[in-house]
Amino acid sequence: MRRLLLILVVSVCFIRCKPEPKTKQPPATATEEIARADSIPFLWEAANVYFLLTDRFNNGQPENDIHFDRTNPTGPLRGFMGGDLAGITQKIESGYFRDLGINAIWFTPVVEQVHGDTDEGTGNTYAYHGYWAKDWTALDPNFGTRQELEELVEKAHGQGIRILMDVVLNHTGPVTEEDPAWPEPWVRLEPTCTFEDYETTTACTLVDNLPDVRTESEEAVVLPDALLAKWKSEGRLSLELDELQVFFDRTGYPRAPRYYIIKWLTDYVNDLGIDGFRVDTAKHVNENAWSELYTEATYAFENWKKKHPGEVLDDTPFFMVGEVYGYGASGGREYDFGDRKVDYFDHGFKSLINFELKTDAEQSYDRIFTKYSTLLNSDLKGLGVLNYLSSHDDGSPFDPERTQPFRTANVLLLTPGASQVYYGDETARSLTVAGTVGDATLRSFMNWEELDSLQEKQEVLAHWQKLGRFRSRHPAIGAGRHQRLSSRPYVFSRSYSDEAYRDKVVVGLDLPEGRKSLYVRGFFGEGTRLRDTYSDTETVVKGGRATLDTPYSVALLELAAQ
Repeated sequence: MRRLLLILVVSVCFIRCKPEPKTKQPPATATEEIARADSIPFLWEAANVYFLLTDRFNNGQPENDIHFDRTNPTGPLRGFMGGDLAGITQKIESGYFRDLGINAIWFTPVVEQVHGDTDEGTGNTYAYHGYWAKDWTALDPNFGTRQELEELVEKAHGQGIRILMDVVLNHTGPVTEEDPAWPEPWVRLEPTCTFEDYETTTACTLVDNLPDVRTESEEAVVLPDALLAKWKSEGRLSLELDELQVFFDRTGYPRAPRYYIIKWLTDYVNDLGIDGFRVDTAKHVNENAWSELYTEATYAFENWKKKHPGEVLDDTPFFMVGEVYGYGASGGREYDFGDRKVDYFDHGFKSLINFELKTDAEQSYDRIFTKYSTLLNSDLKGLGVLNYLSSHDDGSPFDPERTQPFRTANVLLLTPGASQVYYGDETARSLTVAGTVGDATLRSFMNWEELDSLQEKQEVLAHWQKLGRFRSRHPAIGAGRHQRLSSRPYVFSRSYSDEAYRDKVVVGLDLPEGRKSLYVRGFFGEGTRLRDTYSDTETVVKGGRATLDTPYSVALLELAAQ
């Protein structure tokens, strides 16, 4: 019999109360009231984020699969495959994300991409991934329409799910036959970055033929003729120019390249209520630009809230998480360029993507959990990291052969910090596709057909769903303090509290099938009645222990309803 890792999660309900003393927390009692789901505070530092490639997730509108004559042959997995915004919305409406306990969705950029294709040594490629912008003010029809993006945000918000928009400030798309370079005052075409220090990381092109926006410049530039002609042909030239005039009059910024793009990006926040940005290639831009982006995004978010008071989820401020490639949580607040250290948390970012967990995942559970609890309650206190184990451009993911999907779920969803579920993590989608070159192997289409037909995929998904839903109900998992209660079997606690809210959980891992007893003394009082949501059975704490007898190797317990 295939052995699943056994998880016992014992949780105390959410209660509105005074903060617990830091010295010793009183044990919970069976008389504590179970809070309603809508009373659970949303915390970005404990979020369960689902990250997907828009073109590779779900095809909701097959009729929009080909635009701009994008029909040339490409390398394996390097052309458009049909995924779109409508497909994401379909899965929101079906409850797929809700069932996974997802409370934020991050999808790759959907602004209009370069129309042509290019071969950069990895096979002929179109901009299916969304990182090759041509016009920040329009959506690419391969991904969908403005109305479809608006509907996606509305449907997500209707389920309490936040939307993270992926934004690119530092580069345009590559130069192709169909897509000339932006004018020289806007971009540089050389030198290529060598990453030796701050200068050779920021004032350079990320790779050959990827024009780098002069984001450090304060010199005013005029709009490219091609962009003006495009807007005119689309009947929106006057509107775009008028809006730019209002923006520059209000802010007083010079008409330098980065300020145009900041205006265009924050328009999506102002118009649609986008909850946050995932910022691409953050270390390739002078950090002051991120402060400015955050300032304008915050202004736009508050403006949207004023215009849509009935649609506001809560008072959570605008959020930015940055991709500072190579950053690890062990580095604390700073990233070291060699000749200079930068604290991105001082420049608009509440969180950075953590590139360390994929390596840490080979260690023991307690070593992993203790490490991140310590970091997030010391150097990074009040901030956060976004943990992942596989991603779209990391060629060295944890478990590339997908042989450990249950451990992957345990590590990712139970490690302190926010979790980034990469599409297909929860279904063990293959990360090794024959014939692909480079990161294309990480970007196959979502394996819906396997999920529909293979029981083993369904079992993996069920495990991720149960852990994910538990995580979303309990901020203590991602934002709480970790403490080991027992080594054998391995049992630990998490506790989170602020001025008006307290959450406490106990988790056990690697427990035996059948009868199992977990030490919970000092955390749960005698007589506390608990329900195992995995087996839908109840137990009562006796002698400082919670005892179960189930055939499952996974158990999730919560305070039983009174």
